[in-house]
Amino acid sequence: MKPVVAVAGPTGAGKSELALRVAEEFGGEVISCDSLQIYRYFDIGTAKLPAAEMRGIPHHLINILNPDEIFTAGEFVRRARAILLRISDSGKLPVVAGGTGFYLRALFEGLFQGPSRDPALRERLSARERRRPGSLHRLLRRFDRAAATRIHPHDQPKVTRALEICLLARRPVTELYGRGRDALVDYRVLKLGLAPDRELLYQRLDERCRRMFEGGLPEEVRAILDRGFRADAKPFEAHGYRQVVQMLRGELDRKQALFYAQRNTRNYAKRQMTWFRKESGIEWIKGFGDETPIQEAIFDRVRRFLINS
Repeated sequence: MKPVVAVAGPTGAGKSELALRVAEEFGGEVISCDSLQIYRYFDIGTAKLPAAEMRGIPHHLINILNPDEIFTAGEFVRRARAILLRISDSGKLPVVAGGTGFYLRALFEGLFQGPSRDPALRERLSARERRRPGSLHRLLRRFDRAAATRIHPHDQPKVTRALEICLLARRPVTELYGRGRDALVDYRVLKLGLAPDRELLYQRLDERCRRMFEGGLPEEVRAILDRGFRADAKPFEAHGYRQVVQMLRGELDRKQALFYAQRNTRNYAKRQMTWFRKESGIEWIKGFGDETPIQEAIFDRVRRFLINS
């Protein structure tokens, strides 16, 4: 059984730095599990580690797509598992790090084999929702009440995907989920979760947002738009980027944009913790990943894990 270490937790918890230190200490390579860092040009607002700070440790699945390209969880699983195998076969330790919980779950537990995306159907569903807000969730409730109960009415991507599956497969999505997934095999996984104090995390996030705005986030957004990418591209939905776009349109002033970016980032971190708390097998560490005592405790845990692999 080949070993793999995963570092999870909310944004701002120090996952990138901890993963880098684990990879340094144990001869590993880092696989990013972040649905935004996959995009080129989105650097400041996604808190990407600059290449100079990676200290020669290979990082994978960062800067692999243009902002207008579609990337699914299934594509992430396909690419990440291939990279896992290459790293393991080279005798190194794969270290998976990121806050996109669905990607992390899909990587290890697999995805159910549902129908592929149907752009024409999605456009019809989107048009319906624009005409009658809330209608897609009501429709999903008719087809699959259990799925509708689990998915928030405002989470349009998940509502749309669930409806798409119901309509294409002519089965409730809950029934299809129950048929099983293609879980990762031949690997032993150590899942580590960073759980810093919430108030300290919120303070860090507020300060990080402020530094992003002062450090060139508006200029980064302008440069991306100047490359010809549309403001409705997927990564522009991220907190910080969305508010800067609104600021450039004149819908918010700079102070308002920063306020909403900070507030929404804090709320996102809270939702991430709620998600990860429901995940099985995560060993929680109270603190930030860039703190030396936390890193030393993690090194001890990883060492014991590798000895038993």
